[in-house]
Amino acid sequence: MLRKLFLIGFVFFLPFTGNSGMEEWGFYAHRRINHFAVFTLPPELFGFYKEHIEYITESAVNPDKRRYAVKGEAQRHYIDIDHYAVNGGNPFEVVPRKWDAAVAKFTEDTLQAYGIIPWHIEVMMKRLTRAFQEKDQDRILRLSADLGHYIGDAHVPLHTTKNYNGQYTDQYGIHAFWESRLPELYDHTYNFLVGNATYVDDVLAYAWDIVEESHNAVDSVLSFEKELSKRFPADKRYGFEERGRTLTRVFSQEYSKAYHDMLGGMVERRMRQTMRAVGSLWFTAWVNAGQPNMGKVEYQHDEDYEEEWRKIEKKFQSAEEAIGRDCN
Repeated sequence: MLRKLFLIGFVFFLPFTGNSGMEEWGFYAHRRINHFAVFTLPPELFGFYKEHIEYITESAVNPDKRRYAVKGEAQRHYIDIDHYAVNGGNPFEVVPRKWDAAVAKFTEDTLQAYGIIPWHIEVMMKRLTRAFQEKDQDRILRLSADLGHYIGDAHVPLHTTKNYNGQYTDQYGIHAFWESRLPELYDHTYNFLVGNATYVDDVLAYAWDIVEESHNAVDSVLSFEKELSKRFPADKRYGFEERGRTLTRVFSQEYSKAYHDMLGGMVERRMRQTMRAVGSLWFTAWVNAGQPNMGKVEYQHDEDYEEEWRKIEKKFQSAEEAIGRDCN
């Protein structure tokens, strides 16, 4: 039986300085995405994933935990594609989509410095496909949960820009505002019946298309909040809420609603698209592996992994800052 990784009680903070402990879509949204992605799967996969939905849901945040313990993890979560927009050119025409060609043009050090998320999604797909081929239950679930996280990050507009937290436009804190505060407040109003997973012919092209669509929304994410801030005095923009036993400064509900309304359903659309994309890539990896009978996969105890994860969990619980980029 797959061992379960239970999380120690975790308080979601939304401060505007320092590390908030909420990365990418936020722990809450990442869990929601992986959970609902399960319901996009065909019957041949649904029973297996549904049986382990608790693990898939809770482990959606594992890549964020690794950011506090593993050097080189951070750049897997984003790509500052606008770094390559020389003289106002289209960066998606400048950066080769294939890894070897991109390395030849820019060097691996440069690519790592500005993020590698589309290429890492392709790497994760290859690993998941191999796990399906080997019918290794533990690795299938671990890699599925991780892949869901990276696909989720690729759908976040602010994960595709150097101005990832509004630091260049005096909008510090917008990262957690868009991807954490808004989903927590409003996802109960969203429709997460997103349709069926579909087969993806070209995973790398698919990942790049997701990144490009996310980047096309960056201007709206930033400009709408900037415009809104001019209409709200500071005492109306912020408030305080109790999070556990902590009184935490947050964007006010009034300001959050106004921003959410201005975005016109963007957060819901990105979450819905993420859920379907996650299910589609899980399904694609299974098909590419030869559609193994999921009733015959087996748990294979991996003591080395368990020891490694205990160390990561310990570092995550004690670390004050992530290794590499802090988005908050």
